[in-house]
Amino acid sequence: MKKEQFQTLLRFFKALADESRLKIVGILANQECSVEELAVLLQLKEPTVSHHLARLKELNLVTMRPEGNSRLYQLDSDALQSISKEIFTPEQIASLIEDVDTEAWESKVLKNYFEGDVSDKDSIQRLKEIPASRKKRLVILRWLANKFEIGIQYPERTVNDILKRYHPDYATLRRELIGYQLIQRENGVYWRMTEV
Repeated sequence: MKKEQFQTLLRFFKALADESRLKIVGILANQECSVEELAVLLQLKEPTVSHHLARLKELNLVTMRPEGNSRLYQLDSDALQSISKEIFTPEQIASLIEDVDTEAWESKVLKNYFEGDVSDKDSIQRLKEIPASRKKRLVILRWLANKFEIGIQYPERTVNDILKRYHPDYATLRRELIGYQLIQRENGVYWRMTEV
């Protein structure tokens, strides 16, 4: 998402993160109103309503037209649809995390549960304990699954030897790897089929 679009989205949510402004948008979606009418409908003071309208006008969500001595406000549905089409697509929303380290939590789990540096292949890594939390356990199991090459068939003894390097309860780890479908088993032969 471009920086301007991100700022527009942020201003949009900040502007609508107020109960009174949301109610104003709802009222103006149905009818034109003056500040005086909105103040009566919302039981607010006119200067407060004017302040809220100014915030909504900054985003071009409301339009104003003069009529005699008063000004009438209405929701600009075209502007709302434009923001929706431009910014509220699943792809644009997903792009909000472009500069977020999405693997930071997994790295923290690995660091907390392993002795040794898990990113250093020459370092000795030992699993301190098998996490009780399913989500944390899955992070550990994915890391362990990557110790097996895709497409290579391993006899159970080899699987046990590989898992023993990291934790003495290799049988539980082996069962969990199969249970989470990170490795497959048939007739005492194990293999990893996909990238995890």
